Amino acid sequence: MTGWWVLMAALIATFLVAFAARAVNGRFRSTGSDGVPAIDDVADRFDVEVLGRSLGDRATLVQFSSAFCQPCRATRAVLAQVTEIVPGVEVVEVDAEAHLELVRQWNVLRTPTVFVLDSSGRLVRRASGAPSRDQVLAAVAEAVD
Repeated sequence: MTGWWVLMAALIATFLVAFAARAVNGRFRSTGSDGVPAIDDVADRFDVEVLGRSLGDRATLVQFSSAFCQPCRATRAVLAQVTEIVPGVEVVEVDAEAHLELVRQWNVLRTPTVFVLDSSGRLVRRASGAPSRDQVLAAVAEAVD
């Protein structure tokens, strides 16, 4: 009988952890809550030297991805849709495995991680996991304002 209670407790705990992980997956948040320096504390900005290409006129979406990441492919498609909808927004994809110094500097813990930068390269929002198109559009609207 005790085995059933242990099994039920394990199943409930697994469900709660999975539900919590799904609730935060891909959600954009301001920095500071997860060990990343708060937006005002970030002295470094993303620029042409860091990204290897120019920033967007209005905003830039930086996606940290890896070669075998299935959610990265879906995120790539979502970000492409956003660039078609909002003029002046560029997407830069960074291979996390090839740019470990950036991964460490910006505390990227998983792929995909998406940063939303304003026109000057300042980090406005970030999301870990695959965000929806509406979430990306809302974050871009904040960066453009």
